[in-house]
Amino acid sequence: MSLRLGDDAPDFAADTTDGEIRFLDWKGDSWVVFFSHPADFTPVCTTELGRASGLNDEFAKRGVKMIAVSVDPVEDHRAWAPDIGEVTGHALAFPIIADPDHRVSELYNMIHPGEGDTSTVRSVYFIDPRNKIRTIITYPKSVGRNFDEILRVVDALQATDANPISTPVDWRPGDRVIVSPTMTTDEARERFDNVEELKPYLRYADAPSS
Repeated sequence: MSLRLGDDAPDFAADTTDGEIRFLDWKGDSWVVFFSHPADFTPVCTTELGRASGLNDEFAKRGVKMIAVSVDPVEDHRAWAPDIGEVTGHALAFPIIADPDHRVSELYNMIHPGEGDTSTVRSVYFIDPRNKIRTIITYPKSVGRNFDEILRVVDALQATDANPISTPVDWRPGDRVIVSPTMTTDEARERFDNVEELKPYLRYADAPSS
């Protein structure tokens, strides 16, 4: 059965470039961005893992751990890691799970047979501190991900968890937000600054201070 938003993130044990882990123990009470890449020693994946490593400090500021997976063995992951640093200027900054038996990839529905082989597509799972799956994004193998967008999604999830708001189209941190429909406009004006009612169901406000 495919995983859905709000489901508990399945636990597993696996070998990684940082040694053996039990996933939820390794995760602890952090947010996690868990993403698959089709194969080691491939061009798009090299650029992606380098970019993700370059953003590692930004994710860490937000209490987010990153971890990757592919169906290659851990020896290949470790042999490939220096290429990532050489090509992108960012040394690998997080573990890569070895999944040669496809157990983890199938648990998270990362292998899509219609995509041509038994390697993973480019799935991204956002998992919150309660181990709930909050967002799932899936890209084909030929399309590299936008890790600025992945970071933006984390910001939006954390902002909307902290306040009764939603984020409008193309929102970025610091932009105005949408007041929850569960609040009246008067209630919103007591809580937020510069509330603007465009429609009874659409009220903008300045983003709350974190």
